Amino acid sequence: MDEMTWSIIARDVETGALGIAAASRFFALGAVVPWIKSGVGAVATQAMVNPMLGPAVLDRLAAGDTVDAALDVAWGDDDGDNVRQIHVLDKAGNRAAHTGNDCVDWCGDIGGVNISVAGNMLVGPKVLQASLVEYNDKTALPFAERLLAALLAGDQAGGDKRGRQSAVLKIYTSEVYPDWDIRVDDHPNAPTELARIYAVGQEVYAGFKDFMPSSANPAGVTDQEKLAAMREKPPQQKKLAWRDSPWAE
Repeated sequence: MDEMTWSIIARDVETGALGIAAASRFFALGAVVPWIKSGVGAVATQAMVNPMLGPAVLDRLAAGDTVDAALDVAWGDDDGDNVRQIHVLDKAGNRAAHTGNDCVDWCGDIGGVNISVAGNMLVGPKVLQASLVEYNDKTALPFAERLLAALLAGDQAGGDKRGRQSAVLKIYTSEVYPDWDIRVDDHPNAPTELARIYAVGQEVYAGFKDFMPSSANPAGVTDQEKLAAMREKPPQQKKLAWRDSPWAE
C-alpha cells in the first residue's frame, strides 16, 4: 500500500536549524518519514516508504558527499526507486529530490536553497505551491511556526486526496537531540491537531528546553529556584507570536 505524504524540509538561515513538517493519510508517518541530524542534513523518505534511506543519506552527507551524491549512493540494494519519493537538504541548504515514475499522481517536488517541498497522491501541485508560498511569506514567524504555517497552507489547498490521518513536526538545532519532535499519529484533522499540540508546548516545555543539557553546558541548569521562576513566568513572547499567526485558531 502506498503511503501518501507531503512534507516541507527547511533550513533556518539565522540559526542553521533544520526542520521537517509533514502530513499524510497514513498512520504514524512521524515514525518513518522524517530524519534529521544536527549540522549534517534533513531527509524525508515517503511514497512506498523505505525508512532505511533517511539514515543512509545522512551518513553519506556526514562523510562529505554532496546532496546529489548522497542520494545516488544511499539506494544500496534497494531496487524500488520507481515507487520511492525522497528529498533532502544538507547543512548549507542545498537540495536534492527523487520521485519515482510509479509514484501515485499527483506527485512531484519544488523548492530552492534552504527549502524543499515534495509530495505524492495529492489533489494537485497546488498543495506544494501553497506550502512553499506560505513558508516564503512568513519570514517574521519563529522557525517552528513557519513550518507549521506551510503545512497548514498545503492542507487547506487540499493535501492528500484521500484525507488526513497523521502529521509531524521535527526540528534539530545544534544538539544530538531534537529541539521539537511532536507527532499526531491518528486524527481526522491531523495538521490542525499538530498545531494545537505545539501551542500546548508553549506553556512550559518551550521554556524548559533552555534548561536542558547541551553540548555547551553538559549539565544544563538544575537550580530549582530558576526552574520554579521559569514555570511561573508565562512565555508571553511566544504566545504573542502564536496568537498573531493568521493560520492559528
